[in-house]
Amino acid sequence: IPEYCRALEENEISEHCFDLIFAFDEIVALGYRENVNLAQIRTFTEMDSHEEKVFRAVRETQEREAKAEMRRKAKELQQARRDAERQGKKAPGFGGFGSSAVSGGPAAAMITETIIETEKPKVAPSPARPSGPSKALKLGAKGKEVDNFVDKLKSEGENIVSSVGKRSTEAAKVLAPPVNMESVHMKIEEKISLTCGRDGGLQNMELHGMIVLHISDEKFARIRLHVENEDKRGVQLQ
Repeated sequence: IPEYCRALEENEISEHCFDLIFAFDEIVALGYRENVNLAQIRTFTEMDSHEEKVFRAVRETQEREAKAEMRRKAKELQQARRDAERQGKKAPGFGGFGSSAVSGGPAAAMITETIIETEKPKVAPSPARPSGPSKALKLGAKGKEVDNFVDKLKSEGENIVSSVGKRSTEAAKVLAPPVNMESVHMKIEEKISLTCGRDGGLQNMELHGMIVLHISDEKFARIRLHVENEDKRGVQLQ
């Protein structure tokens, strides 16, 4: 603190709070103290760089050269104006030669115009905005791109099945006609309920099996069904 504050007072610390924060940031890294001294801390906080000094020196030299070049150009322009004014005054002195006076006038005007044009700064033209299609949000644009891609695949001979076709096929499977049932009809169903994580790990799994026996003829009412099942746990008869 004494390196940045003249006195251990609240006003001094508040005035140099950012310098103190930067200094402490150089001392402590990830909760551990860095092996640095005060000179290194001052160098780090001031960000003293040799490359930056060289860059500043080069830039200052370029600025001085540009100013000297501007002064030289200004002197040349002033000298050219004086020469033009002198030529304009001497031109009417040739008695009777009106053509000389007339020719002297445009020459002076041309020189003056050329000088004035050199003083005009060059304004860089503003970059023109591209006139291409805007990238605004368009409804249905993604669907058109997908349709174009599907058409291209079809033109190359690929067999593409649309999602509508898949859904209709699934609906046809669900709405399949009932199976032809005889006097004795047995139906076996197995259902698996499982819970897994995003990484594929199995958290819980249950397997339920069910046998449904349907008898429509009374003469088969005393039928027996032999089931091979070694696991007797959780078996329920209804």
